[in-house]
Amino acid sequence: MEKLKQCILSQVTIEKKSMDTILSVFEPLELTKGQFFLESGKICRQMAFIESGFMRMYDLVDGKEVTLWIGSEGRFITSLSSFVFQTSNMWNIQAITDCKLYTIHRDQHFKLNKEEPKWLEFDNILLANSFALLEKKMFSQLHTTAKERFHALLAEEPTLFQNVPLQYIASMLGITPESLSRLRKNTIKSIT
Repeated sequence: MEKLKQCILSQVTIEKKSMDTILSVFEPLELTKGQFFLESGKICRQMAFIESGFMRMYDLVDGKEVTLWIGSEGRFITSLSSFVFQTSNMWNIQAITDCKLYTIHRDQHFKLNKEEPKWLEFDNILLANSFALLEKKMFSQLHTTAKERFHALLAEEPTLFQNVPLQYIASMLGITPESLSRLRKNTIKSIT
């Protein structure tokens, strides 16, 4: 739970008593590789902090899996619109590796928003970061080349390339696995 605490403290200054209250509502959850945190069509009632492991958000489009995002250690993951508005969820959230999570139920989340101002402040930062990530992804898909997207992801999240199947990374980048292999090969050649 120390990573969750540090994640919160990296965004807001908070007193020990408030931090203890916040941490007390999180429940540990372990998922094995391939297990689902959330399936498409269901209503999302939890948000998870990824203590360790990798998870992906994906959907099936014309029979093919399309990865929206890969969550890694130290990040939160949920279906935001379903979690907030209790609508049918559009994404599958699945463990790519064995994962250790800390989850917060929707009811506890909104109760904390009312009772702990620092949690509300942190929640607002999480929400802003989610929108910023979405904007960045949309801009990247429209205005950068596959090579630029690959190099940006490699610089930002190098551990993905060591722990996540390449077809998921390729899908998230909006390229074919073959194109990703070529980009990786050319990058290795330029380094050596």
